[in-house]
Amino acid sequence: MAKRRDRRVVQSSGRRQARGDTSTQVDQFSESAASDRKLITIFVSFFIVIPAVSVLVYCIKYVPNTYRTESHAHQEGRVKTDLNYQEILSKNSKVSNNASHRQYTYPVLAYITPWNSKGYEMAKRFTNKFTHLSPVWYDLRSQGTDLTLQGRHNADKGWISELRMKGDALVLPRVVLEAFPKEMLIKKKLRDKAIELIVSECKEMEYDGIVLESWSRWAAYGILRDPDTRNKALKFIKQLGHALHSVSSARSSKQPLQLVYVIGPPHSEKLQVHDFGPEDLQSLNDAVDGFSLMTYDFSSPHNPGPNAPLKWIRFTLQLLLGTTGSDAWTQAHKIFLGINFYGNDFLLSEGSGGGAIIGRDYLSLLEKHKPDLRWEEGSAEHFFLYVDDENKNHAVFYPSLTSVSLRLEEARIWGTGISIWEIGQGLDCFFDLL
Repeated sequence: MAKRRDRRVVQSSGRRQARGDTSTQVDQFSESAASDRKLITIFVSFFIVIPAVSVLVYCIKYVPNTYRTESHAHQEGRVKTDLNYQEILSKNSKVSNNASHRQYTYPVLAYITPWNSKGYEMAKRFTNKFTHLSPVWYDLRSQGTDLTLQGRHNADKGWISELRMKGDALVLPRVVLEAFPKEMLIKKKLRDKAIELIVSECKEMEYDGIVLESWSRWAAYGILRDPDTRNKALKFIKQLGHALHSVSSARSSKQPLQLVYVIGPPHSEKLQVHDFGPEDLQSLNDAVDGFSLMTYDFSSPHNPGPNAPLKWIRFTLQLLLGTTGSDAWTQAHKIFLGINFYGNDFLLSEGSGGGAIIGRDYLSLLEKHKPDLRWEEGSAEHFFLYVDDENKNHAVFYPSLTSVSLRLEEARIWGTGISIWEIGQGLDCFFDLL
């Protein structure tokens, strides 16, 4: 079953309801992927006033000398806006024979989930395309008055050994802090226990560090609205980072364990008190080795539309890095810009519905419905419309070689790396672009 990250599950079509006729929906999505939605209207209007000059100045002053080579897909002319479903069905698995050649020189973090075995296979097949691999294995939970780290049963040491025989990608399992946050952050004993559990697991399992996800959960609990608790949260991340940095990797005594921290995009045109912003980025600079920025999930079944509009991605980076010349701008190289390899099949109805799909679902829809693929210029994404067996209208947004390529190039322009959620959900041809 396809999942949007690890929390959203596709609903069956039997639970969906119809809305309007197909011609209405075609007009709606061909003119704009989500023109009737308030959120994108706010963002797009705000983009107009974002000074392009500031971005140009930044690129000239701060962006490292990254470069890209022309991929096999580019050479064959498959990276284009004018697509048809036959091309995708016949060439979705086509990649260069040289699976180790990297098109970009910036860091690439790839997520792998235990419920999708294809991700493990892609990680082995294209190991040298990645600098960081993050299997989604661990949760840190409250257990009475104590804490417990759960997930070792997911760990696959044989798979890690195979990866290390093939390349140098760092293995940093993801750890999600599910523990009651206020109690954990206030009590020093619990903070120390959390750090001890994580560092000990890295040493015992010979990991290269971890990817930590906690900010979105802390925000959901409301603790980031209190300045004192927010400072404690930042202090905990710093303590964990320094603790990891004090331990050498089992692979090299010169390489300390790393900490990558997951951060979400803002949900309005201005940073809110619970949002992760430029000051936080600078505050954690010395303790955190990278920031995995979740620039996807822009739309939802209740607000159908593109997965990650390119203008929204630019806005998010602008908001996170602050004003041109600020200290936060110099940390852009630590950001792993999020790229989704999954898509969405939305039901266009009053009750809404639908959800995430992965590559095999997408190919099945193409084969069954033989749709006309459309390019939405505003979001820089492909989509198509279809009517299901119950005469219900759908809109499908799924990455294409063109949409992925534009986002990879965007990362190069801003001087960031990329993170991919997740590599088992995409088409094989996407890896040719990395």
